[in-house]
Amino acid sequence: MQKALHIKTTVMPGGKIEIVNRDLPVGESVHVVVRQASASVRKSAIDILDEAPGHRLFKTAEDVESFLKGERASWER
Repeated sequence: MQKALHIKTTVMPGGKIEIVNRDLPVGESVHVVVRQASASVRKSAIDILDEAPGHRLFKTAEDVESFLKGERASWER
């Protein structure tokens, strides 16, 4: 099983980061994933939909109901 190493660090001038861990074997290849702490801010589903291209098709529940009524009526024709 692979071990995961979680380290919090600060970005230094020039966009550099430094990871120091004496348990890492010298010369071994590792995979590094960098995630900005500010990226962990959660957005609501509405915020995500508002940012999407074309935005939302329906603005209110009444708009949805009206659309569905029209669709149902078209099935009966």
